[in-house]
Amino acid sequence: MPIFPRPSSPRVALADLRAFLGRRSREQAIGGALALVITLAIVVVFFLDASVNTAPPAQIIWVESYAPTRTDAEIIADQKERQAAKDAARKARQAEYQKLEKQFGIE
Repeated sequence: MPIFPRPSSPRVALADLRAFLGRRSREQAIGGALALVITLAIVVVFFLDASVNTAPPAQIIWVESYAPTRTDAEIIADQKERQAAKDAARKARQAEYQKLEKQFGIE
């Protein structure tokens, strides 16, 4: 199935387009060229934007599985262990900042 109608060919179509554009004034040619450039720019931006940040990355959430038979004492002991670990991490971070403070002479 041909793209162009039977009496036409690409060479004839281009010659017809050249003749049509040759009859136009300079201002009309500039306006047409600008319209084509702007339209192409918009289409290119849409194609480029379609491939950027299309979906957020997968977020993995780790959940601990606890036995349903845990006692309150075990829960409290786990909470105390976690709090001690948090406090130790906080102290270590504070020590790092104090070390930086001494290095840079910040008061």
